[in-house]
Amino acid sequence: MIGWNRKPRSNRKSRLLLTLALTVPAMAIAGEVTLTGEGSVRYEPDSARLQFTASAEHELPQKATERVAALMEQWREGITEYRDQLNDYADASVNLYTRTLPASERDEEPRKQAVASQTISFSISDLTLLNPLLQKAQAVGLDYHLGPHQFFHSDETVMEQEALARAIADAQARCRFVASQLDQTCGDVVTININGGHRPVPMMMAEAKSMSDTVSSVGEREIQASVSATFELD
Repeated sequence: MIGWNRKPRSNRKSRLLLTLALTVPAMAIAGEVTLTGEGSVRYEPDSARLQFTASAEHELPQKATERVAALMEQWREGITEYRDQLNDYADASVNLYTRTLPASERDEEPRKQAVASQTISFSISDLTLLNPLLQKAQAVGLDYHLGPHQFFHSDETVMEQEALARAIADAQARCRFVASQLDQTCGDVVTININGGHRPVPMMMAEAKSMSDTVSSVGEREIQASVSATFELD
């Protein structure tokens, strides 16, 4: 009889161990919450990247080139007082090509026209130079386009980090709120992902005075950042 009783005891012990094996891991697994955080920093640009083009046309390539050279000489003389404040200055980019003009009369042959151009590029870290330089370019007759993408801040990297720090802090604050609603506390970070980049977004376009074509307001920019994070709930 004793020998027959040992087998049921062994079965009860095995069932108990199996129950513990299934229960303990489930108790050890902490709850988790996944949420997003967003942050942004607003600022006004303090720098600009500018590009101007001197161009001229003539039937003879040499004449077109000479006209561009004359425009460049006027430009260089006009910006003498600002030259030391122009960063990464370059004006050696020269282009010469020939285009065909349509005949004005049916019996006329199309005419060839030489087009010469020279590009000037640089950046400024003082926006008070912007309007004087634009006026110099207008006086010489240089072509240019001024858009919001040409303005930036010299400390944008620091601002990108600040926007990211605010996004992380926002995620932590949301985690604490969720945990408090569940009578728990926000624990360690399990995973965190940074969503997208930190490209500055113009809040408004650069405004120009219609009569003199000078900039009166650059406008604000906003750097945005977001994160997706998973936290333990203790």
